[in-house]
Amino acid sequence: MTREEGSVMTASGFVQVARVRRKELPTRLAMAAFIGLTAWAITGTLWPLAWFGAVLVSQTLDWAVFRRLTRDDATDPQGAYRLLCLASATQTTAIYSSIAAFLWFQGGTLGQLFAMVQVAGALLHVSLHMHHQRSLLIAAVAPHGLYFLGLPVFGAVQSGDWTELLVAVACLLYVAHLVAAVRQTSSSTKALQDAGRVAERERARAEVASAAKSDFLAVISHEIRTPMNAVLSAANLLRRTRLDRDQREHVDMLLDAGDVLMGLLNDVLDFSKIEAGKMELERADMSVRDRVAALSRLWGPKAMAQGLRLRVDVADDVPEMIRTDPLRFQQILFNLLSNAVKFTRQGEIRVGVRHEGSVLTVAVQDTGVGIPADRLAGVFNSFEQVEAGTTRRFGGTGLGLAISRRLAELMGGTLSVESREGEGSTFTLTLPVEAAQGGQVQPAEASADPTPALHGRTILAADDHEVNRRILTLLLEPHGCRLVTVENGAEAVDAAALHPFDLILMDMQMPVMDGLQATRLIRSGGVNAETPVVALTANALDVHRAAWAEAGVARFLTKPIDPDLLVRTLAEATLERVARGVAA
Repeated sequence: MTREEGSVMTASGFVQVARVRRKELPTRLAMAAFIGLTAWAITGTLWPLAWFGAVLVSQTLDWAVFRRLTRDDATDPQGAYRLLCLASATQTTAIYSSIAAFLWFQGGTLGQLFAMVQVAGALLHVSLHMHHQRSLLIAAVAPHGLYFLGLPVFGAVQSGDWTELLVAVACLLYVAHLVAAVRQTSSSTKALQDAGRVAERERARAEVASAAKSDFLAVISHEIRTPMNAVLSAANLLRRTRLDRDQREHVDMLLDAGDVLMGLLNDVLDFSKIEAGKMELERADMSVRDRVAALSRLWGPKAMAQGLRLRVDVADDVPEMIRTDPLRFQQILFNLLSNAVKFTRQGEIRVGVRHEGSVLTVAVQDTGVGIPADRLAGVFNSFEQVEAGTTRRFGGTGLGLAISRRLAELMGGTLSVESREGEGSTFTLTLPVEAAQGGQVQPAEASADPTPALHGRTILAADDHEVNRRILTLLLEPHGCRLVTVENGAEAVDAAALHPFDLILMDMQMPVMDGLQATRLIRSGGVNAETPVVALTANALDVHRAAWAEAGVARFLTKPIDPDLLVRTLAEATLERVARGVAA
């Protein structure tokens, strides 16, 4: 249903009829022209031309009367205007069907037959598009009905052949069937209108619920990330101090638990984006071997700690470089390896990578607990666990596999599983890929120490949480830079107007003035108009990233702070500024 049809369906009676009449005016005039030509051909007189002129005048007057009701804000007419609308409908139909009387008396048998068909069609047309409003329907149908039933009766009286009354009886039966059809149509239309109103209410309710969910996720993400930033950053700082074996183990436990919590939060956000159809993919060159090796380095020690062997086999025919979404490819394999390590108590985990044609296949096989046959079909369902005690025994929300399969499908591939309870499982990822041009991958150079790039730099940091400002100071001052901290965007603007800075770290959600507004004001002019701004915020949704991009900020870091990523990002921003020739 188009928007125009939807507005007609939901409009009140007179308004609905007026809009239909406006839409069908060209059709009525075209039909009138055809009827006039036919009447002229039957009778050979010019009276049909005069009739067509009268139709044009009556339709023009009718259009002028009903014009007010075709506006978007129109309501049903009242008082004298309502009577004028009814009178207009009566005069147009009376004039339109008057040609039937002319043909009945001047056109012979052929003219009488055409007259009855013409009036029957007019009755059907008016009944269908005016049944929304009973008074208008009666006003328009009455002239047609008088012609339709009156002409056969008058003809029988005039000729004295009462058998002609059978025509009137047939017309009466037609009218009876028409009334039944109109009632059915009216009932169906009312049901459609009711359904349309219900659908509109449900759509509005769904939009409100979706907006509420988005707001809720944004708030939850911010409120969890803010305290977790303090917890994990403090743990990272503590790890850099001298600790005995037990203390280091305790810190590692704290960081591991924090990583699990952040993983759960990110899973919920990813799942929400996928469900809303807002997950965006990118295509970039990626080394399969490097990506799989990185995951092996991450999960190898964890598997070894559980007495497991992690083996990786990349076939020789796998291209050195492919084009795909590197982040989502890594996310899927991360989830598969996480599950394999989680659910395997002894034996080994194997990762096999194959390439055939334009399809890359990655199989993650384990010798873990396996999945019962009756639960195998549900492992990719959202929040699905093999059994109720799985969460208590192994942890997790049941979102990892659901997200992984949806990501695989968004990338044009599949994710399937084969498993036997007590023997293990094999998860197989297939993705359509294309080999990237450029030949062999050059060995990655070791990351340079970022400390020299930050040494001696002055950094402005705006954050409304005292703990966050303290953490930034403890993380960055050991690299030889000086930190100036402020509590909100307004103070950041004031500080940036007085002193030049090498870098600016900006939180998003702050009192007095938020980070976006402060960034725009700083960029509008002054000594720091060209100073690199790095967003560091607990607002981690895509809409927040887009807002920063609109403000001209390309570097976007989320809390909890990753110390290495923070230092590396600031160092890159500094080096780029120097490369542009901006005085530091």
